[in-house]
Amino acid sequence: MHTRQNNPLRQLGTLGQSIWLDYIRRDLTTGTELQGLIVEDGLRGMTSNPSIFEKAILESHEYDEGIQAMAIKGTDAEAIYETLSQRDVQRAADEFRSVYEETDGKDGYVSLEVNPHLAYDTQGSLEEARRLWAILNRPNVFIKVPATSEGLPAIQQLISEGINVNVTLLFGLPRWRRVAEAYIAGLEARVAQGKPVKYVASVASFFVSRIDSMVDPLLEKLIAQGRKMADIAKMVRGKVAISSARAAYQIYKDIFGSDRFKTLAVQGARVQRLLWASSGTKNPDYGDVKYVEALIGADTVNTAPLETLDAYRDHGEPKTRLEQDVKEASWVLEQLPELGIRIDIMTQQLEDEGVEKFNEPFDKLMEALAKTPPRTS
Repeated sequence: MHTRQNNPLRQLGTLGQSIWLDYIRRDLTTGTELQGLIVEDGLRGMTSNPSIFEKAILESHEYDEGIQAMAIKGTDAEAIYETLSQRDVQRAADEFRSVYEETDGKDGYVSLEVNPHLAYDTQGSLEEARRLWAILNRPNVFIKVPATSEGLPAIQQLISEGINVNVTLLFGLPRWRRVAEAYIAGLEARVAQGKPVKYVASVASFFVSRIDSMVDPLLEKLIAQGRKMADIAKMVRGKVAISSARAAYQIYKDIFGSDRFKTLAVQGARVQRLLWASSGTKNPDYGDVKYVEALIGADTVNTAPLETLDAYRDHGEPKTRLEQDVKEASWVLEQLPELGIRIDIMTQQLEDEGVEKFNEPFDKLMEALAKTPPRTS
């Protein structure tokens, strides 16, 4: 049995990593569960997305009364969703406010995503993000904007306006460089306007396990064929996502250790931390804490679903590993073209699929909410 002192989740904090929860539901904030996670496990923040809200709203009865009340008034489906999701995020942000204050704005954030259908609409994303930021009216919230090509200029502009951004659906290393550039350029624009940057926050959410989910089947085919590349395919299988994340961290150190950023840091600017998303293990062949253990490092965040948090609390072994085997990580990524795997094409495909994976549950939720019959009694 873990005590609070030797709880593996709490120990992540001593190694410089913030553990966040990739999940939200009404009963977390109306009961004592969220406070328990904050106090006992050292939980430092929370992320949501359209898929999480779809499950929370349609697979529980927590929201029935509120939905019914709005349906009676003739509120449309999108407005019902917005009201429910915004209330949840505001309540959770209030629960995390003490964390935000204790960490001087480093942690304690709760994320809410712009409408997923705006992923390829720069102006629409900008307008929606500004609107959500104003409605939520909390310093410790992030507005989630996808790292699509169209999302990048919106991210830069939002940062220049002092709106906190969680850059989501980030898969590839070249795109990560562009995300960091958008963040820094936004800060520079803000400084040029004579505005403060100290409490402008951003994280870059790098989706990890989905990379292995896409690449592994191709490697398994090569292994099954048993030709000359089979041995290399065997060595690379299950390592591409972590290698990619380790390479991303080296890029992070390079960008945020640069003279360009140091000029902003003197003004109080914060680094844009890498956040490891999609850190629940999808392949049953791999350990259930694989994408937590390998990616522990200073100034990073890991946002994990409840089952991964539970598993890590039970048998996690906290140790800084993010900068271990950096040479091996480079080697793994260098083998991919030799194996016929074009990682940049695959990460673009993952981004496209990722947008769709948020659109589908959002549309399903809208359809269900639109069918809510007003009570006649």
